[in-house]
Amino acid sequence: MNIKVFNIRLAKEFCQYDQDRMNEFLDSVEVKLTSTNFVTSGTTDYWSAAIFYIAKSDKKHKEGTKFPEEDLLPFEQNVFNALRDWRKGLAQKVNKPLYSICHNSHLIQIAKTNPQTLEELEEASGFGKSRTEKYGDAILTILNAL
Repeated sequence: MNIKVFNIRLAKEFCQYDQDRMNEFLDSVEVKLTSTNFVTSGTTDYWSAAIFYIAKSDKKHKEGTKFPEEDLLPFEQNVFNALRDWRKGLAQKVNKPLYSICHNSHLIQIAKTNPQTLEELEEASGFGKSRTEKYGDAILTILNAL
């Protein structure tokens, strides 16, 4: 079983975005248990929701479920752009074409599914053991930095 924590900020400029992000995630997994707490920090009030889940179908993503770039939420678009920048820099460094590292469709899927472990990344379309071993740590570092 996996866990993912969402913070739903109450400020008007963030609340809807945070809710949309969590709802999209909830649509993609099978929820087993949830826990919520209201947090007040003096400067920011928010709901914290811990979601315990299992993937609806890891094979579904492995078999090539494709997400169009226009379906990316603003945060996911930022993740996708950061992954593209990383891929471009790496391709220049090793003098290889971009697609030999990974395709845009793979980066979009990573931005949408937000894997948190190498095992979860390995389940993404186009990422088997070899590609995950080569690039997995760098990708997870990018995902955790955003």
